[in-house]
Amino acid sequence: MTVNPIPAEADWDSAPSVLEGARTLELTPGRCNLPYWLEHVAGGMLRRLSDGTVPDPDPTEAVTTPGPLRDALLDEFCFRHLAEEKATRALSFLVFHAPDGDCLEFFSTQLLDEARHARAFRDHLLRVGVAGRDLAATVEKTAGASSAAVLEPLEEFGLRVLRDSGDFYGGVLVLTVLVEGVLAPAAELSERKWRPLDPAAALVERGANMDEIRHLAVGSSIVRQYLTDRPRERGRLLEIMREGRRLWEGLPMAEVLFRRESLFQEGLAEYGRLVGDYEIWPGRRLIDTGIEERMEAAQRWSQETQDARLAYMHLGEAGR
Repeated sequence: MTVNPIPAEADWDSAPSVLEGARTLELTPGRCNLPYWLEHVAGGMLRRLSDGTVPDPDPTEAVTTPGPLRDALLDEFCFRHLAEEKATRALSFLVFHAPDGDCLEFFSTQLLDEARHARAFRDHLLRVGVAGRDLAATVEKTAGASSAAVLEPLEEFGLRVLRDSGDFYGGVLVLTVLVEGVLAPAAELSERKWRPLDPAAALVERGANMDEIRHLAVGSSIVRQYLTDRPRERGRLLEIMREGRRLWEGLPMAEVLFRRESLFQEGLAEYGRLVGDYEIWPGRRLIDTGIEERMEAAQRWSQETQDARLAYMHLGEAGR
């Protein structure tokens, strides 16, 4: 019996970071079909997590004890839970409008991935001590306003393209650039900053990020091939992208992140002993970073990731 090697992007030990994979990895829906997902995601990546070969530590005292660090984690994971739920629901329209079997299978697996992510963020909230009976109320109290200000306008825009217009390729573009391309670099920062303070939270982020790399790469390849075959459609997709980016620039995501990073900064000062000389990026210790520096890094990574993928999709003008 021949065993197919685990592709690097689905291997806990060798998967690239979001920043590297989101900018350079090339994958197609034909490659990342249902057999791929069953073998390498469910049968490999997730199996290694469930059988313990990828250690899943318990949450640390730093996030189970009331205080600003715990509040920062709750703020982030409540928001991410809501974002993943909205992505799951939106993906049903991509499945419905899929033009061929490969796209149907890929977006069916992505829908399941996003539902898994929503559960993973929710389950971690329970692990750090949020009572199950209080979960829905905690999510709404913690992230309801942020969701209404940021996620709901994005959702409305995406559904106008996907549900109301039935525009499959426009929907793929919106999801790839405005959702995956914007949130993935912030998730990379999250994985890095939680690693010494709550390794269990970092593991949740790592698993989600490995999926997001695949989603972003395949979505980009679908739009690229579409525009290679139908170059006259560039103008239409460019206008969708420009409208979406104008929308994004007007959303108060910076305020959401500033509040979250302010809480994290307070907690970092309190639990600096857990961080030591850990470097959030080469040559820069996490303990020495500040709110603005981390926010600027996430913004820069997001812009670079979007620009790289837009250029790959023959839509580089939308980034200018």
